[in-house]
Amino acid sequence: MSTVENASPADDDAQAGAQGIADQDWATASASPQYRAAVVDLLGALAYGELAAFERLAEDAKLAPTLGDKAELAKMASAEFHHFERLRDRLAAIDAEPTAAMEPFAKGVDDFHRQTAPSDWLEGLVKAYVGDSIASDFYREVATHLDTDTRALVVGVLDDTGHGGFAVEKVRAAIEADPRVGGRLALWARRLMGEALSQAQRVVAERDALSTMLVGGVDGMAAGFDLAAVGEMFTRITKAHTKRMAALGLAA
Repeated sequence: MSTVENASPADDDAQAGAQGIADQDWATASASPQYRAAVVDLLGALAYGELAAFERLAEDAKLAPTLGDKAELAKMASAEFHHFERLRDRLAAIDAEPTAAMEPFAKGVDDFHRQTAPSDWLEGLVKAYVGDSIASDFYREVATHLDTDTRALVVGVLDDTGHGGFAVEKVRAAIEADPRVGGRLALWARRLMGEALSQAQRVVAERDALSTMLVGGVDGMAAGFDLAAVGEMFTRITKAHTKRMAALGLAA
């Protein structure tokens, strides 16, 4: 017998709630204090991530081998800072203090960047492409379960700043010039994958409102994934990572 046939009225109500949040605007959805807290956490995590990405790209520009490469990274850093400003302004607009919203995530993000500091220009490019893309995939998955206004903002700030195509071009050229580079960068990318997934899981696990939204629901509304769906989400993220590795010319 199918799971639909066995569904209870409570299950039906929960499913309706899940669909409802994704169809609601912020003014309606934010009537739930727990949902509002989850969104403030999410925007705070994203805002600090964008600020840290700006700082990192500006620092990585110092490793660039040419003036053109340096300028390209500077342009990407500027785009990341613009994303940060949008998130900061949105937090203020919904009466959340931006610094307070970011503070719970600062140490985790800073620790991640300390643990994955690139040793050279190519490692920095792979980190920008692979590490940032894993985080973006995670937040895009979360965004599908947000209200329409918040979803539009989150998807907008996750737009590629241009480092995807730039990284692929530079890394593939380096491997073509010296195939031995490929093995080293493949190992580096695998490490980034593990660290980035762990970081994403910690972001959720350490914040009650976010974890409730993702695995249980908010105020009786099943706003997010169930536990099985969380596993499926990380499987999709892993598959996307494998495709990016192939684009770089690296073995996953």
